Amino acid sequence: MLLGIVAGLTTCALWGLTFVAPRAIAPFTAWDFTIARYGIFGFACLLLMIDRRFRPVGLAPPQLLAGLLLGGGGYVGYFVSTAFAVQLAGAAIPPVIIGTMPVFLAIIANLRDRSAPWQALALPLAMIMIGVAVVNVATINAVNLAATTSIILGILASSVALVIWIVYALVNAAVMRSPKAPSGLQWTGLQGIGAAIGSSLLLPLASFDLADTVSGSDVLRFVGWALVMGLAGSWLATLFWVVASRHLPLALAAQLIVAETVFGLAYGFMFEGRLPSPAETIGAALQLAGVCAAMAAFNTPRGSTQRRASP
Repeated sequence: MLLGIVAGLTTCALWGLTFVAPRAIAPFTAWDFTIARYGIFGFACLLLMIDRRFRPVGLAPPQLLAGLLLGGGGYVGYFVSTAFAVQLAGAAIPPVIIGTMPVFLAIIANLRDRSAPWQALALPLAMIMIGVAVVNVATINAVNLAATTSIILGILASSVALVIWIVYALVNAAVMRSPKAPSGLQWTGLQGIGAAIGSSLLLPLASFDLADTVSGSDVLRFVGWALVMGLAGSWLATLFWVVASRHLPLALAAQLIVAETVFGLAYGFMFEGRLPSPAETIGAALQLAGVCAAMAAFNTPRGSTQRRASP
């Protein structure tokens, strides 16, 4: 479980960069960045397949299809939705909305798997939801309401990303906990190929007209972010999440994703050059405390809980 927790938190630290990267690569668009990021991800996976351990050999056709769809639909769809949400609503609101995902996913997972007693999960889930609400109120109050239309569109894009994330996590966990689960290296490579295929479909939307107008520093910044997000934010993060999905119950892994929200907020504050407000700090602290309480709930054997509760 410790290995799974460390892997999950590392993934969240890398995925949190998603909430600032789309704003850092202007004047390039979210379409440009999606194509570059996942093109690099897929190319890296192809190169690694020179080594047999990275090849998706021996996988059943349904697993192959699921891996390609997770990469193409899950990764590309989620990132495009999040990128537009950040561009429309800023760096604070999207992480807060997507940050509700651990609660929804933990409830769905525990309904299915019964990984922990509901009474043990009630407090962690409540703390996470209260933390999300506190940060939500604080960030919306700090937003320029003159941009109401943009904010509403950003909220809608964030909601789409939330749904995609939930579906991705459920399917990914089901495959990784199946009797004939692929190795982490195989599954990561397959998703990388799927992401590259999915992003290539966006080529007609690329900003080819920017070639003669952008500066050299803009291009270097864009390439740098694309490399970071393609190699670390995609390949390495996917591998770590595969490890976390294999070693943790989904209901616990879902709550670890709260850390992505916290990292995303922290990166956003650094990008905007400001400190979090007291409300934002309290909200983030409540979310982290909820995750810690969830870890404790899953580390408590059911038998000992029942013995303590019995007369």
